[in-house]
Order: sequence, then structure tokens, then C-alpha cells
Amino acid sequence: MSGVLTIARNEIRHLARSRIALTGVLLVALLSLAAALTSSAYQAEQGGLRERLQHTANEEFESQPDRHPHRVVHAGHFAVRPASGLAAMDPGVEAFTGNMIFLEGHRQNSANFGDARQSSLLVRFGQLAPALVLQVVAPLLLVFIGAGVIAGERERGTLRQVLLTGASGRSLLAGKALALGGAALVIAAPAAVLLFWLSLSGPARGSAVLLSAGGYAVYLAFWVVLIVAVSALAGRSRSALITLVAIWSFAVLLVPRMAPEAATALDPLPTRLETDIAIQRDLRNLGDSHNPDDPYFAAFKQKTLARYGVTKVEDLPLNYRGLLGMEGEKLTSSLFDRYADTAFGAMERQSRTMDGLSALSPTIAIRRLSMTAAETDLAGYRRFLEQAEAYRYDLVQRLNMLQATAVTAADDAAKSSDAAAEARSRISAENWRKMPEFRPTRPTEADVLARAAPSLAILTAWLAAATLLTGFAAHRISRSAA
Repeated sequence: MSGVLTIARNEIRHLARSRIALTGVLLVALLSLAAALTSSAYQAEQGGLRERLQHTANEEFESQPDRHPHRVVHAGHFAVRPASGLAAMDPGVEAFTGNMIFLEGHRQNSANFGDARQSSLLVRFGQLAPALVLQVVAPLLLVFIGAGVIAGERERGTLRQVLLTGASGRSLLAGKALALGGAALVIAAPAAVLLFWLSLSGPARGSAVLLSAGGYAVYLAFWVVLIVAVSALAGRSRSALITLVAIWSFAVLLVPRMAPEAATALDPLPTRLETDIAIQRDLRNLGDSHNPDDPYFAAFKQKTLARYGVTKVEDLPLNYRGLLGMEGEKLTSSLFDRYADTAFGAMERQSRTMDGLSALSPTIAIRRLSMTAAETDLAGYRRFLEQAEAYRYDLVQRLNMLQATAVTAADDAAKSSDAAAEARSRISAENWRKMPEFRPTRPTEADVLARAAPSLAILTAWLAAATLLTGFAAHRISRSAA
């Protein structure tokens, strides 16, 4: 062990004396620090903004005057997605999916106001975040400063001298990897401090912080071990550098860029226009509640009359229009849910395709793990949409029930021609103030860990493969010295 530490100390001194290596490490560390500071400040601002928007939406909904319940259904409400605890580390898909939904009767709207649409063009190319630095920039820097750790010794003729002192190939590679890992630690230090701060300041869970930190530690360790192994197997530093840059280009740029295209080709999603046309077609087939001769709603009318033991809707103890609104909302919501499930099912299959391609690129695995830990992945977005829809449906049905119970059928029918009936059909605004507020819940820690486990396993497998390659390289070096 002392031999490994001695080799590591010597390599660290060598890196420190190299102006290029030292400058590169410091610059990327500063980039990581800048990413941590700017991303943290931006997400803190976004978190406060979203809280204010939701508070304002709640106040405006509750401040509505006395009015007919169905007017409130069409006035609508807003649901705002709360900021994620680790979004400062990895904003994930949040910049493109939108963070606010308009909730109204008879419709399911999509989320709007994504950061990429509301911000400058730079945001559209990816927000500067610590995740981006660690996933893309850090491995490239390690490649440039580490390509010659062993190959350079071989070119200078000092490799055999080191081995003749009694150092084994395994201890030599371990010491070099330890020194290169120190450089990786310097680069990742600002991101680690950010994770620690997010954990202490409250928004992030400790388990998510450990999961994210552990994932990046395995990812960077993979690159450190791979770089040392390739350098040990290459005949010259230039050959090692070319090989490692090719690996980085393939694993970090090419495969992650092509993976979404491949997933989309295998499971294409219909366009928004195609979906809207299909929904309108199915809505017409469901039935028209305003048409007394519509088969479905005629049957619903007869079933309702039979349930209350009357022969006319005027004799019902409830306002039939409110009951009709509840039934219509149930039908349309089930239709929208079916289309949403179909779309998200295709997205899930696309995600599984990309997960499979992580066998070609550890970068895909760390991206999935990082977004999962930050709750900024597709599953987090779907959770927000589903909770917003559940809230919308409950709110609309509560308002429909108020129409059925608090507005008489006679006043409801005469409100357009009788001013007194129209006034009586307006119910107290106190009803809006009693409505529940939108309070989305976060996934459990067990759910987050379960969804991140496959990515962590793939990263571990990549590290194990790189370690085996290093073992082979160490054996080859020891044999060449003998």
C-alpha cells in the first residue's frame, strides 16, 4: 500500500508541475463552481417564483364573486409544479416540459411555460449545470491529462526503471489511478459541496444526495480506471490519446445523441395535431349531452330517473343538469386518460430502449440516474401531470355537484331569460374558498431508489469491466518487466 501511495504522490507532483494539466484542472473546477453557483441561484429563483404563482392562482380562484358553479368550471384554475430538491444539480427535462397547467372542465391541457421557451437561446442548448460538467467536460479533461500516465513513462524509458525498483504493474496502475482520481475529485468538489448544501438547506433528501453523489463517483471512477488501462496498453501517448478521445466521442457524444432518435424510430409518438383530431373524433362518438335524442345520455337519463323513482327530471331531488355535467366529465376524463396513458406508455418504451443503449455508453446510465435522483426525469413529469389531472377532476366534479345540489333545476333552466332566476342561480363565493388547494406529493424514497437501481447497476458493471481491463494491463506490464 505504501508503494501505491508513493507512486500516487509522485504522479500528483508531476501533474502539479505540468502547467497544462494544472491549468486544465483549475479551469474545469472553476467551470464546475460557476455551474453550481448559477444553477443553484437560478433554481432558488424558480422555486420562489413557482410558489408565488401557485399562491396567486389560489387567491384569484378563491376571490371569485358569487356566481353559477358552471361558470367557475370554465373560469378554471392553475396547477404549478413545485421545484425539485436537486434540480440545481440536474434540471433534467424540466426546461422543456413546462411547469404550469391550466385546469378547466371538459379538457386536459398540457403543461406550458417551459424555461427553454421563456428564456434566451442559450437555455435551449442546455442550462449550465454541474451535471453537464461532470458528465461531459470532466471525462474529456481527464482523458487529456491522463492519456500519458503510463504511455509517457514508456516513451521516456522510465517505466522499466520504476518496475525494477520492485513496484508491480498492479501497484503502478493503482497509484496512477489514485492520482488521476485526485484530479477528478478537485473537479467534482464544487458539485459535491452543492449536494451537501442542498441536503442541509432542506429541499433535497439525504438518500437522493447520496444516490447522486455515489452515481457520479462511480462514473468518474470508470473514466479514471479506463484512462489508466488504455494508457498502459498503448505504445505511445499519442496513440492512447487518440483512442481515448475516440471512446469519449462515441460514449459521451454519439450514442447519447443517437439514442433518442433510435428510441423514437422504434416507438414513434403521434403529433399533437394527430392526437387532437383523434380526441375530437372520439368525443363526438361518446355522445352529446345537449342532444335529448343521444342514445348514451338518453339511457343515462332513464337510469337516473329509475334510481330516484320518478318519471320526469323536474321531479328529481337534484338538479339534473349538474348530474349530467358529472357524467359528461367522467366520460371525457376517461377518454383523455386513455390517450395520456397511451402516450406515456410509448415514452416508457422509448426510455427502456435508451436504457438498453446504456450498455454502449455509461453516460446514458449516469444521466438517467442523475435525473431520477433529482426527480427531474420523465417519471417526475408524469407524476405532476397525473396529480394535476386528479386535482382537476375532483375540483370540476365538486363544482358539478354544487350545481346539482345548490342550484334548483327551475332557476337553472330560466336563468338566461329571468333576471331573478339568474341571480338565484349564483351561489355563495364561500364555496370556492372551501375548495382544496393543489398540493402535489413527491415520490417515496423507495420508489426513487428502485427506479435508479438499474442505472447504478449498469454504471457498476462499466466500472467492473474497466477494472478487469486494468488488471489485464497490469499483468502485461509486470510480464514485460520480467
